Amino acid sequence: MTTANAERKPGHPHRVVVVGGGFGGLLAVRGLRRAPVEVTLVDRNNYHLFQPLLYQVATGALAPGEIASPLRGILKRQDNARVVLAAVSEIDVERRRVLLDRSANEDQDIELEYDTLVVAAGASHAYFGHDEWQPLAPGMKTIEDAIEIRGRILTAFEAAELESDPERRQAWLTFVVVGAGPTGVEMAGQIAEIANDTLPRDFANVDPRSARILLIEAADRVLTSFPERLSARAFRSIERLGVTPVLDRSVVDLDDHSVTIQATDGERDERSGGEPSGRDTISAHTIIWAAGVRASGLAAALGEATGAAVDRAGRVSVGPDLTLPGHPELFAIGDMVEVHDADGRPQHLPGVAPTAMQEGRYVAKVIAGRLDGAEPEPFRYVDKGNVATIGRLKAVMDIKGVRLSGTIAWLGYLFIHLFYLIGLENRVLVFIRWIVSFVTRGRGSRLITGRRAEVGDRTPT
Repeated sequence: MTTANAERKPGHPHRVVVVGGGFGGLLAVRGLRRAPVEVTLVDRNNYHLFQPLLYQVATGALAPGEIASPLRGILKRQDNARVVLAAVSEIDVERRRVLLDRSANEDQDIELEYDTLVVAAGASHAYFGHDEWQPLAPGMKTIEDAIEIRGRILTAFEAAELESDPERRQAWLTFVVVGAGPTGVEMAGQIAEIANDTLPRDFANVDPRSARILLIEAADRVLTSFPERLSARAFRSIERLGVTPVLDRSVVDLDDHSVTIQATDGERDERSGGEPSGRDTISAHTIIWAAGVRASGLAAALGEATGAAVDRAGRVSVGPDLTLPGHPELFAIGDMVEVHDADGRPQHLPGVAPTAMQEGRYVAKVIAGRLDGAEPEPFRYVDKGNVATIGRLKAVMDIKGVRLSGTIAWLGYLFIHLFYLIGLENRVLVFIRWIVSFVTRGRGSRLITGRRAEVGDRTPT
C-alpha cells in the first residue's frame, strides 16, 4: 500500500482531504487558504467544470475549454493545497483514510490519510430504474456528455440532408428533451435557435427550420422551481422559439429511434394542440435526458459506513453542521447530501451551484474555527434566487422576490454566469464568444467529434 501523504512529523499541519473539484469542493479548498492546514484535493478530472454553461458546449455555442479551468492552475498560488488526479475507490472512516483508484501513475494501491475529510462527489442523472436508457438518451453532467450530445444533434441534420424518405427525414429532425427544468428548457431553446438561426443556409436538400423540438415534462408546467407567473412566461417564450412543451407526460419506453410517452394520470386526453397525448410513440433519433438526478455512489458508501440514512435519490443525510452522524471529522456537501436541521427535519435545499458553494465556504470556516477551539453555528442556506435562460433576449429571473422576464432577465443571466465563471481568461473568452454569436447568430464550435454514435448505429463507441 502506497501512502500518498508525506511522512508526518511533530507539529505537522492538520490534514484535510477534499474529494471532488466541483463548486463545493473547490470553495472548501480555497476557503482554507489561510488556515494552518495541509489540503489535498482529489478529483478524477484535472479541471473544474462550470456545469451551468455545459448546455452551450452541447449546442456549439462555446468550446469545452472556455467553461473549464485546470485545478492546478486555479490553486497554484495556494501554498497549502495540492491536487491528486485519481478516483476514490473506498473511504475507510474508522482508520481515516481514502483509497484511490485510476491514479495518473496507474498505481492501484494508493491511500490518503486524513484528519478531516470533505466529500463533494456530486451527482449524475437518474433514469428512474431504467439505466439501460442512458446510452440512448445521454444526460449532461460532463464535458464528454456535452460533446456526445453536440455530435448527435449535428449528425441528425447531416442525416436528414441525405434522407429521401419524408417520414425518416422527419424522424432525424425530431429532437426530444426529457425534463423541463432549467437544463431542459435551456437545451430545447438552444436547439431551436440552431435550427432557426444558425443552420438554415448550411444545407441544400433539407430546411433545418422544419425541425420539431419536443420538451417532455411529467409536471403540469415548465420550470416548476419558479413562481407560476414566470413559469407561464417561460412556456410562452419557448413556444415562440418553435419548441413544443408536452406537459403531464412521462417517458415509459425508448429505443434508438423512438420514445414512448404516457399521460401521468394514465388517461388519454386531447390537450397539447394535437401533440402527443395519452400513450404515444414519437419517432426520433435524438433524445436528451434532463430529468432527475442521483447522488454519487460515495453517498451510499458513506451511509453504510456511518449508519446515516440514504434517500431514494441516493443522497446521504448530514446534520446541521454538514457532518455524518458520529463522525465530526467527516463532512459531505453538494448534490450528494440531504441536510437536516437540529430536530432531524430535512431542509430540502435546491440542487444548484450556489448551494454547494455556500456549503463549501461553510465547511472551510468550520474546519478553521475548530482549530481555534470555536463551536460551529448550524449551516444556513441563503437563497440568492433562480434564473434560467430560454433563448435570445429571453430569460426568467426570481431573485429575493424580484421577478423579471425578457431582456432584463437575460442580461442578468449573462452577468451572473460571467461573475461565477472561474478564471479571468475564461470570462473574457466567453464574453467575446457571446458577443460574436449574438451579432452573427452563429456558433463557432459546431464540430462532430468525440465518442458520438455513428449514423445508422446508435451503439456508443
